[in-house]
Amino acid sequence: MELELRHLKTIRTIAEAGSLTKAATALGLAQPALSAQLRRIERALGGPLFERGRYGVRATALGELVLERTRIVLPAVSELQREAARFARTRRAGERLRLGGTHGPLLGALVDRLADAAPGTTVTTRASWSERELAGLLAEGRLDFALAGVCGSAPPPDTPHLVWEEIAVDPVFVMLADGHPLTSGREIDLAALADEEWACVPGDGCFADCFTAACARAGFTPRRMYETDTSSCVHLVQVGRAVGLCRATFPPTPGLTTRPLAGTPLVWRHLLGWLPAGQQPGTAATVLAQAREAHAGAAARGDSYARWLSLRGEPDAAAHRRTDRAS
Repeated sequence: MELELRHLKTIRTIAEAGSLTKAATALGLAQPALSAQLRRIERALGGPLFERGRYGVRATALGELVLERTRIVLPAVSELQREAARFARTRRAGERLRLGGTHGPLLGALVDRLADAAPGTTVTTRASWSERELAGLLAEGRLDFALAGVCGSAPPPDTPHLVWEEIAVDPVFVMLADGHPLTSGREIDLAALADEEWACVPGDGCFADCFTAACARAGFTPRRMYETDTSSCVHLVQVGRAVGLCRATFPPTPGLTTRPLAGTPLVWRHLLGWLPAGQQPGTAATVLAQAREAHAGAAARGDSYARWLSLRGEPDAAAHRRTDRAS
């Protein structure tokens, strides 16, 4: 016989009642039936739990051990049941969305927009530098939607049954310390940065290879690339140790200036992925629309990106997105 929660409740009731007769009454059982059940429980646990006497029952050493555990297990199970009931009520009252994203401003902006667009929705987030990891979490049903990106025309992570929709296409910009001499221009030739060291946030796509190829076309090989987290990347640029690669939507940051690269040698596609079998079509449409608006808002906050768009004759990031999707 395997021990069950009801058996623990029986043991606790016997101990609290102090006798099998009183415990049987409390449990709504005949005393012979309770005695037989207690014998089965004791066989399962390997020894007697109570000593029987003329004045009732008293727990044995083994019984005290089991009772001590019931004082932990039974309240924990009760709390689990209450939490599950609360979750079920919340799930009925509003939707729950689990969002994942790589580094960048879009994840936070999307959460903010969903709070206004779907106020009854509970949103949780998970960040990762790996697009493949996010795709795996989507496929396993551990995320509902994921914001990811790929370099140029590269395909999204090859995970069966996922849908990837384009949010926007951005040029890749360069970050420089405010005092860097090249910040005076509106754009920078990649070749002018041949003597610099570089910093960027790692990924598992082809961006590093595409950057190396772009540098080769510009006539040089990068001296050094520091792959690190966003904060460390920003620090290395601020102190003049390196110049950084970033998306055009990189938010304004003290001590940094962002500039486009002449001729746009590198571009970045923002994508939203999900597993259609796990989502309502209306939910996917809402999240995609809000992700595109989040991108437009992030683009509007960057002066360098706004100037770059105006040089192309495009009034805003939304127009840029429409142009790139049509091309």
